[in-house]
Amino acid sequence: MAAPGLEERALFAEGVRAVLGGWAALQLAVAQGFGGPQGPEKAAWLVGAVQDYFTQNAGLGEEEVEEFLAEVMDNEFDTAVEDGSLRQVSRELVTLFARASRGDAGGVGEALGALARRGPALRAALAAARPGGDPAPPHAAPPHAAPPREGEGDDGSEEEEEEEEEEEAMECGTPPPPPDGWTLVRRRRR
Repeated sequence: MAAPGLEERALFAEGVRAVLGGWAALQLAVAQGFGGPQGPEKAAWLVGAVQDYFTQNAGLGEEEVEEFLAEVMDNEFDTAVEDGSLRQVSRELVTLFARASRGDAGGVGEALGALARRGPALRAALAAARPGGDPAPPHAAPPHAAPPREGEGDDGSEEEEEEEEEEEAMECGTPPPPPDGWTLVRRRRR
């Protein structure tokens, strides 16, 4: 694939900002000071680092992006992300890069719209995690995608859905999502 042009890079940059801005694990690490006092600067740096990583490495797969992000979260934010969001964020970035490289502004815009719809749930979770907000479990982050509101899609098959999720998680080798909707994000000790 040829190197993306100026317009394509701008599309991808916008997508990267949106994906990382909506990544609960990263935003919580910054809000809780896991990256030290330079946490916000590190998060801003990460946007550029992800863009460079994609443009300098042709044909990146989700696994490579996931490893890169895990390493950055560990090294820069002292955080081991174990909530499954690394895979989702990596998939979103790979998809956005492919769309932006093709100049598919409509596809990128559609993806950005979906990310924007998750924003209110993320802001509420971050507010609850900040000092002075409602207490949240230590180092806990809400899942990457907002859970459905109570009563939405409630057709009495909640237990079946949970069992299916657990079975899928077991097949993929990832732990099932916790019933309370919160995922523990542990800070690594050095």
